[in-house]
Amino acid sequence: MSRAFVFPGQASQAVGMGREVAEAFAVAKEIFEEIDEALKQNLSRLMFQGPDEELVLTENAQPAIMAVSLAVIRVLSEDGGIDLSQTAAFVAGHSLGEYSALAAVGCLSVTDTAALLKTRGRAMQEAVPLGEGAMAALMGLDLETARAIAEEAAAADVCTTANDNAPGQVVVSGTAAAIDRAVEIAKAKGAKRAIMLPVSAPFHCALMAPAADVMADALAEVSMAPLPVPLVANITAQPVTDPAEIRPLLVEQVTGMVRWRECVLTMKELGVDTMVEIGAGKVLSGLGRRIDADLGTMSVGTPETIEEFLNGL
Repeated sequence: MSRAFVFPGQASQAVGMGREVAEAFAVAKEIFEEIDEALKQNLSRLMFQGPDEELVLTENAQPAIMAVSLAVIRVLSEDGGIDLSQTAAFVAGHSLGEYSALAAVGCLSVTDTAALLKTRGRAMQEAVPLGEGAMAALMGLDLETARAIAEEAAAADVCTTANDNAPGQVVVSGTAAAIDRAVEIAKAKGAKRAIMLPVSAPFHCALMAPAADVMADALAEVSMAPLPVPLVANITAQPVTDPAEIRPLLVEQVTGMVRWRECVLTMKELGVDTMVEIGAGKVLSGLGRRIDADLGTMSVGTPETIEEFLNGL
C-alpha cells in the first residue's frame, strides 16, 4: 500500500472541532495549548465552544484547521509510533492545508505555522473590503469551460478559476459583480448548479496580491527544513522537497489556482493507492473518490478513526 497524507483547507471548520481528540489524547491537548500560546489567543476554546461567527473568520479558521491536523499527526507519531517518512509516500494540502502538510513533516515548526496562518488569514481578509469580492462553485462543468466563463464574465473586473477541485467542480473567484455574471453565464452554458459560496473574501485570484506580498515577507523570516516526504504543490501539481522552491510556491498560491484534481492524479500516477485525510471533516476524501473511483480514501480526525487507522497498519 502506498499512502498520501492530505490536509484539508478552509470550510472544514466546525464548532467542536478537535475537542474529542484533545480529551482522548494528552499529546493532542498539548498541541492545542502550544498553538494557543504561540498566537496569544485561546483558539482552542473558540474551536471547542464557538461561537461559529468567530470561528469562521479567516484569521481564526485557518490556524484552527491546521491545529486539528497537527494534533492528529502528533497522536499518530507519539502514541501510535508512526514515522511519517515511512508511512506516507507524499503529502499534500488544499490551500492552507499545505502549511499543515509542511508542519506535519517537520519542514515548519508548529509555532511558526500557527503564526504564518494567522498572518495569512488576516492578510487575505484585509486585501479586499468586505462585500467587494466573491466566489462561486460551478458544478457539472470542466476546467476549460469554467475558464472560458470566467474570461467572459471578467469584462473590466477580476474573475478567474480559483480551485480545480474535482471533475465537474470548479470554483471561480473575483469581484462580486464579475462572479454574479459568471454564475448566470454558467447556468446558460449548462452547469448543473452555479452557487455563490459563503466566504468573506475572494481567495486565489489577483485581488489577493496584497496578501501575497505580506506572505512573501513572513515566509522570508521563518526557517524551513528539507522535507523527508515530497509535497505535491497546489500551484504545480508536482512533488517538491526543497524549501527554496517551496517558499515562492506558497506565495504564488495566495493568488494562484489550487490544482487539487491534478495533485491527486499526480499522486495516483506516482503509485499512491490510498489517500489519508488528516484532520477536520471529510471534504478531501469525497473529492478523491470523485477524481479517481479506484483511489482508496480514509478520513482520520476523531479518536475512533485514529484507532481504526492504527489498527489497519
